[in-house]
Amino acid sequence: MPGIFSEEHLDIILQGGMVIFMEIYLYFQGLHSIMILSIALFAFMASGFRIAKAGSRACIIVLGDIGRSPRMQYHALSLAKTGFDVDIVGYGGSTPHSDLIENDKITQHVMSDPMTLPGVFPGLFRYTFKVMYQIAQLFFVIFVKMKWPSHIFVQNPPAIPTLPVAWFASKIYGSKFIVDWHNYGYTIMALTNKPTSPIVRLAKWIERTFGPRADGHFCVTDAMKKDLAQNWGVPKAITLYDRPPEIFKPTPLTEQHELFSRLSKDYPVFASSDSSPQHTVFTERKSSRSITKRCDRPALVVSGTSWTEDEDFSILLNALESYEDAISSGLSLPDLVCAITGKGPMKKYYMDIIAKKNWKHVKICTPWLTAEDYPKLLGSADVGVCLHKSSSGLDLPMKVVDMFGCGLPVCAIHFNCLDELVKHNENGLVFHDKEELAQQLQDLLCDFPEKQKQLETFRDNLKSFQKLRWEESWNNTVRKTLYI
Repeated sequence: MPGIFSEEHLDIILQGGMVIFMEIYLYFQGLHSIMILSIALFAFMASGFRIAKAGSRACIIVLGDIGRSPRMQYHALSLAKTGFDVDIVGYGGSTPHSDLIENDKITQHVMSDPMTLPGVFPGLFRYTFKVMYQIAQLFFVIFVKMKWPSHIFVQNPPAIPTLPVAWFASKIYGSKFIVDWHNYGYTIMALTNKPTSPIVRLAKWIERTFGPRADGHFCVTDAMKKDLAQNWGVPKAITLYDRPPEIFKPTPLTEQHELFSRLSKDYPVFASSDSSPQHTVFTERKSSRSITKRCDRPALVVSGTSWTEDEDFSILLNALESYEDAISSGLSLPDLVCAITGKGPMKKYYMDIIAKKNWKHVKICTPWLTAEDYPKLLGSADVGVCLHKSSSGLDLPMKVVDMFGCGLPVCAIHFNCLDELVKHNENGLVFHDKEELAQQLQDLLCDFPEKQKQLETFRDNLKSFQKLRWEESWNNTVRKTLYI
């Protein structure tokens, strides 16, 4: 039987101690009317505490663009299907998937972007101000706007200030506190700051202090599960691999033609040279109204990027330069359209470089797609390219999961645990530098579209991956742990 000061009773002790301290303070200050009101409020919260212990209301904290946090959107949808009422807290910017928007059991709490101070203030001061502002935002949403949750899910990173705030809220409400470890936040901060800098060391301390205090832990790789057990004092983390939902699948030809026709209005690389409304650069509508792929079509390469420091986009640009030179030298390669999706801080930097290229056979476009069109583009492509390199070496790129769900073979840059997802020469190819990527693209697309033997082999091998989808994986891992 656990002792009175055990972790199991810590939330009750914390709440009770706060109530007693506040009531004594108000009494000796002579604020008797406020004391009576506060007693009523605490009695009200106590009823919520009892509900929370066996309730079915979840709070999901993203502290990022909700629309660009697919895994947390999937958590919300799965919880709603299980019968939970879900509050998802984060920022706006991108439109979430329509299933989340239209679900009556899911409420979005979209916070305004944090205030930014002018650059004349020191960086540490500006960062501290931003964190304090975010704490105020989270406290307002969690303690004022929301009903008390039975479960609090946190996406990590970012760890600051979400982990301390979520831990505190779980103690006040008696909620089950669950961390979904996507990566380690301090390793991302170390990309732009020295690993020994005070801000990175503080971030690491906060992450290591509050993360292990959660009641439940999920992570994205077995390598991270092992690291959490050995170095973080989290012995029972559960690996919940990213799996694609049903919307990620090969796109039928009619939908490909419709997608390319729509995109061609804003992105000319998808338009046919003859400007016919019946044709795109990839597909054409026959007189019989049937849709076919064009024999002279270019290859479609897709790469999703967040345009951040942990993705060296110059590798792809250099590989495309080599591809252009290879065609010019006479190799039997198709023209190539490279569609690069995503938003991020370094996009303008690379767009300026792309604008200076005067290629004849390689064309680049950067479409921003809706949550519904993104899977359709992946399901229409010939090759995917992933430049994600994990800052911790322990997470996997979700963009590859989406590509595999659509049956799209991938060329992915190597890092430590990538083999938990990409099997070299089985469902895709792994490269280490721009030279390897350039050679892989040329090998895969030689004599395209007539010859696609290696691509077809990869597509066949991906069929087993496509069988296990997010919902089944979530039910097998998360659902059975909700009330443990």
